[in-house]
Amino acid sequence: MRYGHNHNVQEPNPQRRKLKTKPLLVLIGILFVCNVFWFIGWLIPDKSKQPDEEVASVAGEPITRVEWMTAMEKEVGREVLLDLVNNKVMETAAKKYGIEVTDEEVDLELALITSVDGRTHSGLDTEQTRQQIRSTLILEKVLSNDVVIDDDAVQSFYDKNESLYNILTAYRTSVIITPTKSEAEQALDELSKGSGFDGLAKELSTDLASGSLGGDIGYINADTQSIDSAIYQAASELKEGKTSDVVSLQDGTYAIVRVNEVIEGRRFSFDEVKEHIKRELAIEQLPQSVNPEAFWKEFDAKWFYGK
Repeated sequence: MRYGHNHNVQEPNPQRRKLKTKPLLVLIGILFVCNVFWFIGWLIPDKSKQPDEEVASVAGEPITRVEWMTAMEKEVGREVLLDLVNNKVMETAAKKYGIEVTDEEVDLELALITSVDGRTHSGLDTEQTRQQIRSTLILEKVLSNDVVIDDDAVQSFYDKNESLYNILTAYRTSVIITPTKSEAEQALDELSKGSGFDGLAKELSTDLASGSLGGDIGYINADTQSIDSAIYQAASELKEGKTSDVVSLQDGTYAIVRVNEVIEGRRFSFDEVKEHIKRELAIEQLPQSVNPEAFWKEFDAKWFYGK
């Protein structure tokens, strides 16, 4: 979460303030890379597969597995490797500067994210989402390590924005959208016979954005405006791991709703969020924007693509 308030702070030591970037951009970047990892992981064959195996053909001309994977490497290989190196560099920086991230901190950030932009995590499973949050926290802590925020400023921000920390219950939700009720009922029947929800969403859902992610639309709550209210209503009545009956939507289509995870709503006290607020206010004070490659030389990072 980003805040638009300014507070007076002591100027950090310029020799240690080596990496300054916008955490939201990093969050988006990590999200992209996690999705790429998932996609490539889905594509990579097991060791029993032969590199000259035919994966497709056009007019009788084969396309082999090695051609396929070579094209994938050319398309996204550089970006994926860049993020792998940067993530490793950040982990190394965290060790050097004594940065630690606890499970409780990840839980807090996850709860706060679900109340604001939980749908940005669609396509990632729970463990990937938590790892993404951990990586972002490491980066933010390195960035704000030497920025001093007055305790009174932290208390003042909490007092003025206490409602931000009253978190609604959120549901990690997947959907299958169909144009007719009969198609939705058919999908329900296939689910009852053991078909996987992810696979059916990819095959049947007319909502291509969520369908390509196995139906995942991320975390939704009572304030989520970007979905049909009937989807939230159905999700709020389900237990974790359960699937709804056919749900009628306002645009005339139909949905099947599945809840993958429930994060119970709660109100966070000042003591629970003061370090979070202090870090966020510190990040606001950083004027420069330098990408993670700023640490490469310090930690002797090298890669396939050279300089």
